[in-house]
Amino acid sequence: MLKIIKIFHNTDRRQHGAAAVEFSIVVLLLFVLLFGILEFGRLIYVFNSVQEVTRRAAREAVVRWVDQQSVIKSLALFGGGSLPAGAEVNTASINIEYLDSDEVLLVTLPTSPGDNITKCLSDPPIGCIAYVRVSITGATYVPMVSLFPYFSVAIPASTVTMPAESMGYSVN
Repeated sequence: MLKIIKIFHNTDRRQHGAAAVEFSIVVLLLFVLLFGILEFGRLIYVFNSVQEVTRRAAREAVVRWVDQQSVIKSLALFGGGSLPAGAEVNTASINIEYLDSDEVLLVTLPTSPGDNITKCLSDPPIGCIAYVRVSITGATYVPMVSLFPYFSVAIPASTVTMPAESMGYSVN
């Protein structure tokens, strides 16, 4: 009887390391899967947030004067310099353009809100800010977790154009 117990004991002793190796393989696969799910969720979050940031920037741009672009961009990014949990979208990736009534980019902007109203009331309205176009282009999603170092995705461009009614222009 003593000999049988000794045989089982020796077999059990040889298997001590196998459980640790199996556990490490399973945990490694589990962590790769977990971080992959987290990164995919963050990717979807950034894709969806780009449209909201563009809309917020356009809304702020039509109610603020052209010299407040840094404030407009910060407010569009929820008060920061970049999107929370999405540093790929930052103030540098937001482009604000001021357009005339034919939606052509204005090269020379009015000097003040009063000057803009005067230009908008003239017939034809020349040099008047009639629309504001905000776009986010050139942003690339890069994973936060270094398990996926070569994975990057171009974030789709987003553009919003709004009439600049509070700057003196009225859409008829």
